[in-house]
Amino acid sequence: MKDRVAKTARLGYDVGDLDAYQPRGGMIVTAVKTRMVHAAVRHLLPQSPGWSRTSGGQTIPISQADIMVTWHSLSTFVMSKLKDWRVPVGSAESDGFLHVWQVAAHMLGVLDEYIPASWDEADAQSRQVLDPILASTPEGIELTDVLLDIVAELDAGLTRPLINAFSRYTLGDRTGDLIGLDREPFWQPVISGAWPLLVAFREGLIPLPLIPQAAWAVEEAIRKFVALFLSEGRPIDLEIPDANRPS
Repeated sequence: MKDRVAKTARLGYDVGDLDAYQPRGGMIVTAVKTRMVHAAVRHLLPQSPGWSRTSGGQTIPISQADIMVTWHSLSTFVMSKLKDWRVPVGSAESDGFLHVWQVAAHMLGVLDEYIPASWDEADAQSRQVLDPILASTPEGIELTDVLLDIVAELDAGLTRPLINAFSRYTLGDRTGDLIGLDREPFWQPVISGAWPLLVAFREGLIPLPLIPQAAWAVEEAIRKFVALFLSEGRPIDLEIPDANRPS
């Protein structure tokens, strides 16, 4: 699972890189490789005896709708959290963040007519394609448990109750219930009270000299450490599948 998460994170990391589409960046290559992986899955998965359809009712896996569901779970969700946490985001930054993800969707083969042209359109489309298919499944609950164990392994100081509480705070109670997150009566009020203060403190420091560069350096170091941990020190290579998993 760590390998699977690392490969998924590869695109998210590359799209957020300062040089994403420059010669030194890796986003173009990552996008092309991801499209090839998607094409292989579209070919292979319907051959599996257990295949029926996606959660959105599509008969072909990784459809345009499926890609946009994932798109909203990243870009639209992140922007909504920035608003909820009252992080100051200027219009140029907001437009730039949207544009980065618009280009990513285009590079992954989504038709331009399906790519939201504004955050208002993104919010509306998210309510249309993402919200209705949110549901609880045994696989989703099991996956949540595995992922949270990986987070706990990443930092020995993070306990499962603390991780559960922060995940529920970030995702909301409805999603937390759907994916089987335990309710943490001690940690949940602590996090809901402390996190907004931490965000406000960080944002209050940003206008000071050298702080933005220092913050970026720290966050970049954390990002690289997480990628190194997930890949267990090996290069993160996107491989084209040639068979379905036996299970």
